[in-house]
Amino acid sequence: MEYESLNENVKKCQYAVRGELYLRASELQKEGKKIIFTNVGNPHAMGQKPLTFPRQVVALCQAPFLLDDPNVGMLFPADAIARAKHYLSLTSGGLGAYSDSRGLPGVRKEVAEFIERRDGYPSDPELIFLTDGASKGVMQILNCVIRNERDGILVPVPQYPLYSATISLLGGSLVPYYLEESENWGLDVNNLRQSVAQARSQGISIRAMVIINPGNPTGQCLSEANLREILEFCHKEKLVLLGDEVYQQNIYQDERPFISSRKVLMEMGSPFSKEVQLVSFHTVSKGYWGECGQRGGYFEMTNIPPRSVEEIYKVASIALSPNVSAQIFMGLMVNPPKPGDISYDQFARESKGILESLRRKARIMTDGFNSCKNVVCNFTEGAMYSFPQIKLPPGAIQAAKQAGKVPDVFYCLKLLEATGISTVPGSGFGQKEGVFHLRTTILPAEEEMPEIMDSFKKFNDGFMAQYESNFGYSRM
Repeated sequence: MEYESLNENVKKCQYAVRGELYLRASELQKEGKKIIFTNVGNPHAMGQKPLTFPRQVVALCQAPFLLDDPNVGMLFPADAIARAKHYLSLTSGGLGAYSDSRGLPGVRKEVAEFIERRDGYPSDPELIFLTDGASKGVMQILNCVIRNERDGILVPVPQYPLYSATISLLGGSLVPYYLEESENWGLDVNNLRQSVAQARSQGISIRAMVIINPGNPTGQCLSEANLREILEFCHKEKLVLLGDEVYQQNIYQDERPFISSRKVLMEMGSPFSKEVQLVSFHTVSKGYWGECGQRGGYFEMTNIPPRSVEEIYKVASIALSPNVSAQIFMGLMVNPPKPGDISYDQFARESKGILESLRRKARIMTDGFNSCKNVVCNFTEGAMYSFPQIKLPPGAIQAAKQAGKVPDVFYCLKLLEATGISTVPGSGFGQKEGVFHLRTTILPAEEEMPEIMDSFKKFNDGFMAQYESNFGYSRM
């Protein structure tokens, strides 16, 4: 399998989160340097503790012989034992047996009930597919939507590279619409219209639109009014809306709570609620669960024609079955312990503690960046990331050019070498011409955060002094 003979779409595919910076950080780590991997939203790798109750239930499901031990009640609470028996009863042979290609019907029913509680409108388990993480679901849907290079997908910029990489891999065309940094990464529908008009003038057929709410890497929460505008736009343009809502538990302010696209769509009534095609995605990898390595997710389809659903099922069937233990995690996420259950108090204490710490860390990181020279950062309203703008001096841009590097890659490499902080350059997510950013998670341990931000500030202000020119910079 020679490089020259590889699929050209594979060679075009780029995924910055595990790109040049990550590879260099891994090399430095092997050489003995302490690396702080803030490049990927991987909570447990950054020290977040697993929630106790779901791990107890899945442990019993993985080792069902423990349920026959007369002393099992001394090691596991009764509600964990009951839930493990419940989930095992849903399988055809335990966690080692394939499930339906859409996932276990009993877990899909739990997901549907969760959606109904969240949105106030019924959900059909037959239109819910469990997946190996939300990413696999996104790839399945895009695979069904993209036919050739003339099919375009509207994607917010800055965007999570899953979308650019998958669209490239499938041979489609990414059509960017830019979020407004000066408006706290808000979405202007006029930008959408301009993006569609420009793409169509180039012969691109717009097939779908992606929203990431809360935003990755930008951390904003879309307002109900914004979601209505988006749904009206998709209705008018006959676009499928792909709602990436994996960070819906990660909210760090009270003014703009998470509202699902589906809830807004249902509240809009006919014709929108009957005609707008929506696919919504969720995962066990984020929120206060952070179970990235388990690879559990789902997507729910709204107003997708039955024949199309059958074809999506066919695509899912190629992989036979999603990860069964991850399906159990999903069931537990959407149906956690309730008040009065033996494990409820511990579960509530653990989950609340994680979210409260994330909220504090979001503030520490935003304030830290805004204290640095030539750096400005919007507050992280939700998700797991800060996305500060780095106002690079002309001298730094020239030095980057001489080194054969994109300017923000040059900055991030210098940061990594000096401090061990591994970030992702903003160019990996897309940004306006001549504007530079980096993305970092807010996941390092809270007690380490002040030292990390002090280290960043010391590096940044020294970097700016080194490359300073006579040009001034105004803060946004």
